[in-house]
Amino acid sequence: MTNKPVTPHAGPTLDGDGHLTYIGDDGRRYVVGLPPEIDEDSVERVMTMLRGNSPLFQDIERLCHRWIKAVSSEELDAQAALVLLLTTLETALEDAYPDISAD
Repeated sequence: MTNKPVTPHAGPTLDGDGHLTYIGDDGRRYVVGLPPEIDEDSVERVMTMLRGNSPLFQDIERLCHRWIKAVSSEELDAQAALVLLLTTLETALEDAYPDISAD
């Protein structure tokens, strides 16, 4: 099975379990999240450390808030601006690191 990119057909929403999901142009529902082989407790520990002690992470977070505020408008609310930011960053980083697999 090949892993072709899927274009979201609609913006992401939170489902009843609190997962971020979207419907792809292929009609399938996709759940956005960590791959099952990643230990969520380890990820949470690293994220807590980054949030508390990393000036770089704090700079990135500050820039994200600034970007969301700059692009939010009546046509694009803050949630949609956040989704656009994350999608744009993912695309830019995937292009910069083509040897990293999303699998």
